[in-house]
Amino acid sequence: MSNVLLLTGPPGSGKTTVAQLVATDAPRPTVHVTTDEFFRAIRTGFVPPYLPESARQNEVVVDAIVAAVAVYARGGYDVVVDGIIGPWFLPPYRSAAGAGDWTMSYVVLRPGLVTTLDRAQARSAGELKDVEAITGLHGAFAELGELEPHAIDTTSLDPVQTAAEVRKAVASGDYQLTA
Repeated sequence: MSNVLLLTGPPGSGKTTVAQLVATDAPRPTVHVTTDEFFRAIRTGFVPPYLPESARQNEVVVDAIVAAVAVYARGGYDVVVDGIIGPWFLPPYRSAAGAGDWTMSYVVLRPGLVTTLDRAQARSAGELKDVEAITGLHGAFAELGELEPHAIDTTSLDPVQTAAEVRKAVASGDYQLTA
């Protein structure tokens, strides 16, 4: 049975860096899927995914991501998915996991806002650095309701420490989602 890890959090939380570490050091064949690449594939008509008018685009992109994840999982690979996967995007993942033969864990990296903004501003050119957008997305992960236990405060952790915490969280089984 394949395992899928949805690794999420606001921009600047370290998702991609941590996902690379988790996938590279995995004990089984593992694929790292970066959701940003699916959004970057839209060359004409792209709408920043944090804007309200991006809703239809976001649905299509999430469906494409879920389809790719399902193919890898069906092929026997574990998959580490990094991206902004808020609770509002979980239904397609849950449906696919229910239809497939794979488990799914959900981990939210949630550093404090100041740390998130500092990390986001230090990222390479082309990455989201808009303070208002990042602050809004940070707020979207501030209250997760029933998924609150899936959040890890990474304010004082470096990427290697965060990856270790993520591995421990997934191994505990406490971060699994049901279909």
